[in-house]
Amino acid sequence: MALAHMLKADHILPDDHHRAALVGRVWSDAQSGPCIVTLRDAQVFDLTGVAATMSGLLERDDLSVLLARDDLPCLGPLDGFLDGTLGRLLAPVDLQALKAAGVTFAESMLERVIEEQAGGDAARAQDVRARLAPVIGENLRDVKAGSDKAAQVKALLQDMGLWSQYLEVGIGPDAEIFTKSQPMSAVGCGDQVGIHAMSKWNNPEPEMVMVTRADGRIVGATLGNDVNLRDVEGRSALLLGKAKDNNASCALGPFIRLFDDAFTMNDIEATVVSLLVEGKDGFTMAGESPMTAISRSPADLVGQMRNRSHQYPDGAVLFLGTMFAPTKDRHGEGQGFTHATGDRVEVAAPSLGRLVNWVDNSEACPEWSFGTVALFRNLLSRGLGGKV
Repeated sequence: MALAHMLKADHILPDDHHRAALVGRVWSDAQSGPCIVTLRDAQVFDLTGVAATMSGLLERDDLSVLLARDDLPCLGPLDGFLDGTLGRLLAPVDLQALKAAGVTFAESMLERVIEEQAGGDAARAQDVRARLAPVIGENLRDVKAGSDKAAQVKALLQDMGLWSQYLEVGIGPDAEIFTKSQPMSAVGCGDQVGIHAMSKWNNPEPEMVMVTRADGRIVGATLGNDVNLRDVEGRSALLLGKAKDNNASCALGPFIRLFDDAFTMNDIEATVVSLLVEGKDGFTMAGESPMTAISRSPADLVGQMRNRSHQYPDGAVLFLGTMFAPTKDRHGEGQGFTHATGDRVEVAAPSLGRLVNWVDNSEACPEWSFGTVALFRNLLSRGLGGKV
């Protein structure tokens, strides 16, 4: 790991980490494979002997008891997994489906319509924004998806010829739920995140991520970066898969914070997710996504993902969407924002810590090679096959 990319435990952990129930995954050099872990005073304790996968651990009803056990092996300080001396930090999920909800904030609804109208051309976006924002933006303010008011707004915008497929999923009865990436493919805190080399207009998407069990119960939360190619999706919504699912394009972490008396759904709904981008060229950009501005509740979105029509026996995580669609000019007037190689991207929330990654082309990021088969082979070789 490059010295410039070095992270410290006190920077990435939640502000109140001493009372937080945190679980995650590390690659342990000493154990020669991935380990399920919990944190105590920035020390990493191994849970793999209890549950060899995060999917399996989260199905347990005795999580609070397991995390409090005093016989868990200590793998060392978290700093040792951040500086590479003991291993490295992994995305905190494994077998879970990686799902995402789109167009869940009014600001992002407007930006998706702008992408659509501009045909993925960043140079046209400013003119389209100036034309649509006064009309659509005002109508979308404080509209709750699926409400009677939403239906009235739909009728009004249809009469004006301004209705869009993005507004349909943004304020209509049915949310946009899509597959962000494949199980085992997410990168963790400290890793590179990938932008497809074909893209000339792209951005990070800082998001709150719900963590669910197989039965759909939400057991905790983490942070995510739903990297997006605005020019690709803007050309056609049917290119969503190409815009969203590329090598290293899904980042999660640093840890899952489990719900308990100190952290509840009320805390999630009051959270502000922040974004900081720092470029090697000196460019900086910051923004926030207050969860109070979301158009659908987290429980509603999870219910639209997992129900009698669609199940996830290994559990799932769900990105809740972002209101932050960056428009700050970077490479010229009217060009808006796009990533550059080497950008440092930080997604943060006081109760969840900081997810930090560095941007590169997807083709330059390490290839995804450790999938489900590799995981099970590794666990079997370590005598952990019966702990899954």
